Amino acid sequence: MPKQLDIHVPDLTGRLALVTGASDGVGVEIAARLARAGAEVIMPVRTRAKGEDAASRIRSRTPGARLDVRELDLASLESIAALAGGLLEEGRPLDLLVNNAGVMTPPERRLTADGFELQFGTNHLGHFALTTRLLPLLAAAGGHVTSQVSVAADQGAVAWDDLDWSRGYDAMRAYSSSKIAFGLFAMELDRRAAAAGWGIRSNLSHPGITPTNLLAAQPGMGRSRDTTAVKVIRALSRRGILVGTPASAALSAVYAATSPDASGGRLYGPSGFRHLGGPPAEQPVYSRLRSADDARRVWELSERLTGVRAAV
Repeated sequence: MPKQLDIHVPDLTGRLALVTGASDGVGVEIAARLARAGAEVIMPVRTRAKGEDAASRIRSRTPGARLDVRELDLASLESIAALAGGLLEEGRPLDLLVNNAGVMTPPERRLTADGFELQFGTNHLGHFALTTRLLPLLAAAGGHVTSQVSVAADQGAVAWDDLDWSRGYDAMRAYSSSKIAFGLFAMELDRRAAAAGWGIRSNLSHPGITPTNLLAAQPGMGRSRDTTAVKVIRALSRRGILVGTPASAALSAVYAATSPDASGGRLYGPSGFRHLGGPPAEQPVYSRLRSADDARRVWELSERLTGVRAAV
Protein backbone atom coordinates (compact mmCIF):
# COMPACT_ATOMS: atom_id res chain seq x y z
CA MET A 1 0.00 0.00 0.00
CA PRO A 2 1.58 3.33 -1.04
CA LYS A 3 2.13 5.95 1.66
CA GLN A 4 -0.72 8.46 1.77
CA LEU A 5 0.11 12.04 0.84
CA ASP A 6 -0.78 14.92 3.13
CA ILE A 7 -0.06 18.63 3.33
CA HIS A 8 0.11 21.23 6.08
CA VAL A 9 -3.27 22.90 6.58
CA PRO A 10 -3.55 26.01 8.77
CA ASP A 11 -5.60 25.87 11.96
CA LEU A 12 -9.20 26.41 10.85
CA THR A 13 -10.80 26.48 14.30
CA GLY A 14 -13.77 28.84 14.26
CA ARG A 15 -13.97 28.85 10.46
CA LEU A 16 -17.08 27.82 8.56
CA ALA A 17 -16.69 25.87 5.33
CA LEU A 18 -19.16 24.51 2.80
CA VAL A 19 -18.18 21.65 0.48
CA THR A 20 -20.49 20.50 -2.30
CA GLY A 21 -20.42 16.86 -3.29
CA ALA A 22 -19.15 15.85 0.15
CA SER A 23 -21.03 12.56 0.36
CA ASP A 24 -18.38 10.46 -1.39
CA GLY A 25 -15.20 10.42 -3.45
CA VAL A 26 -12.94 13.45 -3.42
CA GLY A 27 -15.63 15.60 -1.76
CA VAL A 28 -15.82 13.59 1.44
CA GLU A 29 -12.04 13.69 1.67
CA ILE A 30 -12.00 17.48 1.26
CA ALA A 31 -14.58 17.78 4.04
CA ALA A 32 -12.62 15.37 6.22
CA ARG A 33 -9.34 17.28 5.81
CA LEU A 34 -10.96 20.63 6.58
CA ALA A 35 -12.70 19.14 9.63
CA ARG A 36 -9.42 17.65 10.86
CA ALA A 37 -7.94 21.16 10.71
CA GLY A 38 -10.74 22.40 12.97
CA ALA A 39 -13.27 23.87 10.53
CA GLU A 40 -16.99 23.42 10.93
CA VAL A 41 -18.09 21.91 7.63
CA ILE A 42 -21.49 22.18 6.00
CA MET A 43 -22.10 19.14 3.79
CA PRO A 44 -25.04 19.84 1.47
CA VAL A 45 -26.05 16.62 -0.27
CA ARG A 46 -28.81 15.36 -2.54
CA THR A 47 -29.45 12.24 -0.43
CA ARG A 48 -29.45 12.95 3.30
CA ALA A 49 -28.86 9.32 4.33
CA LYS A 50 -25.76 9.18 2.16
CA GLY A 51 -24.57 12.45 3.66
CA GLU A 52 -25.11 11.25 7.21
CA ASP A 53 -23.16 8.09 6.42
CA ALA A 54 -20.29 10.19 5.05
CA ALA A 55 -20.36 12.37 8.16
CA SER A 56 -20.21 9.27 10.37
CA ARG A 57 -17.17 8.04 8.47
CA ILE A 58 -15.45 11.39 8.95
CA ARG A 59 -16.22 11.39 12.68
CA SER A 60 -14.78 7.89 13.01
CA ARG A 61 -11.47 9.30 11.77
CA THR A 62 -11.75 12.68 13.52
CA PRO A 63 -13.78 12.36 16.74
CA GLY A 64 -15.51 15.61 17.54
CA ALA A 65 -15.56 16.78 13.92
CA ARG A 66 -18.15 19.54 13.51
CA LEU A 67 -20.28 18.58 10.52
CA ASP A 68 -23.66 19.88 9.37
CA VAL A 69 -25.44 17.74 6.78
CA ARG A 70 -28.02 19.63 4.75
CA GLU A 71 -30.01 18.96 1.60
CA LEU A 72 -29.07 20.33 -1.82
CA ASP A 73 -29.74 19.29 -5.39
CA LEU A 74 -27.50 21.32 -7.68
CA ALA A 75 -29.72 20.30 -10.59
CA SER A 76 -32.59 22.33 -9.09
CA LEU A 77 -32.53 26.11 -8.80
CA GLU A 78 -35.35 25.85 -6.24
CA SER A 79 -33.24 23.57 -4.04
CA ILE A 80 -30.27 25.93 -4.34
CA ALA A 81 -32.40 28.90 -3.36
CA ALA A 82 -33.74 27.01 -0.34
CA LEU A 83 -30.30 26.12 1.00
CA ALA A 84 -28.84 29.56 0.36
CA GLY A 85 -31.91 31.25 1.82
CA GLY A 86 -31.57 29.27 5.02
CA LEU A 87 -27.90 30.14 5.37
CA LEU A 88 -28.53 33.82 4.65
CA GLU A 89 -31.26 33.87 7.28
CA GLU A 90 -28.85 32.36 9.81
CA GLY A 91 -26.38 35.08 8.83
CA ARG A 92 -23.16 33.35 9.75
CA PRO A 93 -20.18 34.50 7.62
CA LEU A 94 -18.83 31.80 5.31
CA ASP A 95 -15.05 31.48 5.28
CA LEU A 96 -14.56 28.74 2.71
CA LEU A 97 -16.68 27.52 -0.20
CA VAL A 98 -15.39 24.52 -2.14
CA ASN A 99 -17.44 23.92 -5.27
CA ASN A 100 -16.57 20.28 -5.81
CA ALA A 101 -19.73 18.40 -6.83
CA GLY A 102 -20.28 17.30 -10.39
CA VAL A 103 -21.72 14.81 -12.82
CA MET A 104 -19.75 13.29 -15.67
CA THR A 105 -20.69 11.84 -19.05
CA PRO A 106 -24.16 10.35 -18.63
CA PRO A 107 -24.53 8.10 -21.70
CA GLU A 108 -27.80 9.72 -22.76
CA ARG A 109 -28.68 13.40 -22.71
CA ARG A 110 -30.48 14.31 -19.49
CA LEU A 111 -32.00 17.53 -18.21
CA THR A 112 -32.10 19.28 -14.84
CA ALA A 113 -35.33 20.17 -13.09
CA ASP A 114 -35.12 23.54 -14.85
CA GLY A 115 -34.59 22.10 -18.34
CA PHE A 116 -30.83 22.56 -18.72
CA GLU A 117 -28.52 19.81 -19.98
CA LEU A 118 -27.57 17.95 -16.81
CA GLN A 119 -23.80 18.52 -16.87
CA PHE A 120 -23.98 22.22 -17.75
CA GLY A 121 -26.88 22.74 -15.35
CA THR A 122 -25.22 20.95 -12.42
CA ASN A 123 -21.49 21.50 -12.86
CA HIS A 124 -21.74 25.13 -13.84
CA LEU A 125 -25.16 26.78 -13.46
CA GLY A 126 -25.89 25.10 -10.13
CA HIS A 127 -22.60 26.26 -8.64
CA PHE A 128 -22.99 29.71 -10.20
CA ALA A 129 -26.40 30.12 -8.55
CA LEU A 130 -25.21 28.81 -5.19
CA THR A 131 -22.03 30.90 -5.09
CA THR A 132 -23.75 34.06 -6.25
CA ARG A 133 -26.49 33.71 -3.64
CA LEU A 134 -23.88 33.17 -0.91
CA LEU A 135 -21.75 36.19 -1.84
CA PRO A 136 -22.97 38.32 1.12
CA LEU A 137 -21.84 35.63 3.59
CA LEU A 138 -18.53 35.18 1.78
CA ALA A 139 -17.91 38.93 1.71
CA ALA A 140 -18.69 39.18 5.43
CA ALA A 141 -15.90 36.69 6.13
CA GLY A 142 -13.43 37.80 3.48
CA GLY A 143 -14.03 34.29 2.23
CA HIS A 144 -12.24 32.03 -0.21
CA VAL A 145 -13.99 30.22 -3.06
CA THR A 146 -12.28 27.26 -4.68
CA SER A 147 -13.94 25.71 -7.72
CA GLN A 148 -12.97 22.22 -8.79
CA VAL A 149 -12.50 21.92 -12.52
CA SER A 150 -11.01 18.99 -14.40
CA VAL A 151 -8.33 18.14 -16.92
CA ALA A 152 -11.34 18.08 -19.27
CA ALA A 153 -11.35 21.90 -19.06
CA ASP A 154 -8.11 21.80 -21.05
CA GLN A 155 -9.85 20.38 -24.11
CA GLY A 156 -12.90 21.15 -26.19
CA ALA A 157 -14.84 24.42 -25.96
CA VAL A 158 -17.96 25.98 -24.53
CA ALA A 159 -20.90 25.00 -26.73
CA TRP A 160 -22.11 28.57 -27.03
CA ASP A 161 -24.59 27.80 -29.82
CA ASP A 162 -26.18 24.78 -28.11
CA LEU A 163 -25.51 24.83 -24.39
CA ASP A 164 -28.19 22.22 -23.77
CA TRP A 165 -26.87 19.85 -26.44
CA SER A 166 -30.27 19.50 -28.06
CA ARG A 167 -28.50 18.67 -31.33
CA GLY A 168 -26.01 15.79 -31.45
CA TYR A 169 -25.36 15.15 -27.76
CA ASP A 170 -21.76 14.11 -27.08
CA ALA A 171 -21.23 13.16 -23.42
CA MET A 172 -17.52 14.01 -23.18
CA ARG A 173 -17.71 17.23 -25.16
CA ALA A 174 -20.68 18.32 -23.05
CA TYR A 175 -18.69 17.58 -19.89
CA SER A 176 -15.73 19.64 -21.13
CA SER A 177 -18.07 22.48 -22.09
CA SER A 178 -19.57 22.54 -18.59
CA LYS A 179 -16.18 22.53 -16.89
CA ILE A 180 -14.77 25.28 -19.11
CA ALA A 181 -17.81 27.46 -18.38
CA PHE A 182 -17.43 26.73 -14.67
CA GLY A 183 -13.74 27.63 -14.73
CA LEU A 184 -14.40 30.87 -16.61
CA PHE A 185 -17.00 31.79 -13.98
CA ALA A 186 -14.51 31.23 -11.17
CA MET A 187 -11.93 33.43 -12.90
CA GLU A 188 -14.52 36.16 -13.48
CA LEU A 189 -15.59 35.98 -9.84
CA ASP A 190 -12.05 36.77 -8.75
CA ARG A 191 -11.86 39.73 -11.15
CA ARG A 192 -15.22 41.14 -10.08
CA ALA A 193 -14.47 40.67 -6.40
CA ALA A 194 -11.17 42.53 -6.73
CA ALA A 195 -12.71 45.37 -8.76
CA ALA A 196 -15.64 45.82 -6.38
CA GLY A 197 -13.66 45.35 -3.15
CA TRP A 198 -15.72 42.39 -1.94
CA GLY A 199 -12.71 40.89 -0.15
CA ILE A 200 -13.39 37.49 -1.73
CA ARG A 201 -10.69 35.31 -3.31
CA SER A 202 -11.67 32.88 -6.06
CA ASN A 203 -9.36 30.28 -7.53
CA LEU A 204 -9.36 26.90 -9.28
CA SER A 205 -8.27 23.39 -8.43
CA HIS A 206 -8.33 20.07 -10.19
CA PRO A 207 -7.93 16.61 -8.64
CA GLY A 208 -5.93 14.91 -11.38
CA ILE A 209 -7.11 11.37 -12.02
CA THR A 210 -8.51 9.24 -9.20
CA PRO A 211 -11.04 6.43 -8.76
CA THR A 212 -14.39 7.96 -7.82
CA ASN A 213 -18.02 7.32 -8.69
CA LEU A 214 -17.97 9.78 -11.60
CA LEU A 215 -17.25 6.93 -14.01
CA ALA A 216 -18.63 4.08 -11.93
CA ALA A 217 -21.88 2.19 -12.43
CA GLN A 218 -24.79 4.52 -11.71
CA PRO A 219 -28.13 3.13 -12.90
CA GLY A 220 -29.80 6.42 -12.04
CA MET A 221 -27.52 8.10 -14.56
CA GLY A 222 -28.09 5.47 -17.22
CA ARG A 223 -24.77 3.72 -16.60
CA SER A 224 -25.45 0.06 -15.80
CA ARG A 225 -21.84 -0.96 -15.23
CA ASP A 226 -18.43 0.48 -14.39
CA THR A 227 -16.60 1.98 -17.33
CA THR A 228 -13.34 0.43 -18.47
CA ALA A 229 -11.63 3.69 -17.56
CA VAL A 230 -12.64 3.54 -13.89
CA LYS A 231 -11.52 -0.11 -13.65
CA VAL A 232 -8.07 0.83 -14.95
CA ILE A 233 -7.88 3.90 -12.69
CA ARG A 234 -8.76 1.80 -9.63
CA ALA A 235 -6.05 -0.73 -10.42
CA LEU A 236 -3.40 1.98 -10.87
CA SER A 237 -4.52 3.80 -7.72
CA ARG A 238 -4.25 0.66 -5.59
CA ARG A 239 -0.66 0.23 -6.74
CA GLY A 240 0.30 3.88 -6.37
CA ILE A 241 1.06 4.18 -10.08
CA LEU A 242 0.58 7.56 -11.84
CA VAL A 243 -2.88 8.42 -10.47
CA GLY A 244 -3.97 9.43 -6.99
CA THR A 245 -6.39 8.23 -4.36
CA PRO A 246 -9.48 10.22 -3.38
CA ALA A 247 -7.61 11.43 -0.28
CA SER A 248 -4.56 12.63 -2.23
CA ALA A 249 -6.72 14.09 -5.00
CA ALA A 250 -8.58 16.16 -2.41
CA LEU A 251 -5.43 18.01 -1.39
CA SER A 252 -5.35 20.35 -4.40
CA ALA A 253 -8.71 21.86 -3.44
CA VAL A 254 -7.74 21.96 0.25
CA TYR A 255 -4.48 23.73 -0.60
CA ALA A 256 -6.19 26.20 -2.95
CA ALA A 257 -8.84 27.00 -0.35
CA THR A 258 -6.64 27.29 2.76
CA SER A 259 -3.00 27.96 1.98
CA PRO A 260 -1.76 31.53 2.50
CA ASP A 261 0.38 30.91 -0.59
CA ALA A 262 -2.62 30.18 -2.83
CA SER A 263 -3.79 33.23 -4.74
CA GLY A 264 -6.98 34.22 -6.48
CA GLY A 265 -7.20 33.67 -10.22
CA ARG A 266 -4.76 30.75 -10.14
CA LEU A 267 -5.01 26.99 -10.75
CA TYR A 268 -3.74 24.31 -8.36
CA GLY A 269 -3.48 20.61 -9.09
CA PRO A 270 -1.32 17.50 -8.61
CA SER A 271 2.33 18.06 -9.48
CA GLY A 272 3.21 14.52 -10.62
CA PHE A 273 3.59 13.13 -14.13
CA ARG A 274 1.15 14.90 -16.46
CA HIS A 275 -0.59 16.22 -13.33
CA LEU A 276 -2.33 12.88 -12.81
CA GLY A 277 -1.32 12.55 -9.16
CA GLY A 278 1.11 13.85 -6.56
CA PRO A 279 1.21 16.75 -4.09
CA PRO A 280 -0.58 19.99 -5.02
CA ALA A 281 1.19 22.88 -6.70
CA GLU A 282 0.33 25.89 -8.81
CA GLN A 283 -0.07 25.17 -12.52
CA PRO A 284 -0.61 27.34 -15.58
CA VAL A 285 -4.26 28.27 -16.00
CA TYR A 286 -5.69 26.29 -18.89
CA SER A 287 -5.72 28.29 -22.13
CA ARG A 288 -9.50 27.96 -22.42
CA LEU A 289 -9.95 29.72 -19.07
CA ARG A 290 -7.82 32.79 -19.78
CA SER A 291 -10.17 34.93 -21.90
CA ALA A 292 -11.69 37.77 -19.87
CA ASP A 293 -14.23 38.31 -22.65
CA ASP A 294 -15.37 34.67 -22.50
CA ALA A 295 -15.53 34.83 -18.71
CA ARG A 296 -17.68 37.95 -18.79
CA ARG A 297 -19.91 36.30 -21.39
CA VAL A 298 -20.34 33.23 -19.19
CA TRP A 299 -21.21 35.36 -16.16
CA GLU A 300 -23.82 37.44 -17.98
CA LEU A 301 -25.29 34.36 -19.66
CA SER A 302 -25.49 32.55 -16.32
CA GLU A 303 -27.28 35.47 -14.70
CA ARG A 304 -29.83 35.42 -17.49
CA LEU A 305 -30.38 31.66 -17.39
CA THR A 306 -30.61 31.32 -13.60
CA GLY A 307 -32.19 34.64 -12.74
CA VAL A 308 -29.60 35.08 -9.98
CA ARG A 309 -27.55 38.28 -9.80
CA ALA A 310 -24.73 39.28 -7.50
CA ALA A 311 -25.81 41.43 -4.55
CA VAL A 312 -23.10 42.03 -1.98
